[in-house]
Amino acid sequence: MYIPQAKLKEFSKRRYVSPTVFAAYYAALGDRDRAFEWLERAYRQRATGLIELEVSYVWDNLRTDPRFHSLEGRVGF
Repeated sequence: MYIPQAKLKEFSKRRYVSPTVFAAYYAALGDRDRAFEWLERAYRQRATGLIELEVSYVWDNLRTDPRFHSLEGRVGF
């Protein structure tokens, strides 16, 4: 199900949306830089969604990026 970015941002003003949701959104769009910006926010907030870094297909297109391996290491994988 596709949710426009504007709707997701508007929703996040009223309810908590994990930074990993935004990161996944940008990863799916192929915008690696924005995806990593949101993953860094997730790391700083200790977002629970980061426990899926090693196993979720959502991050497959980011796995070859050195930033991904750095994040995995910082998370503890």
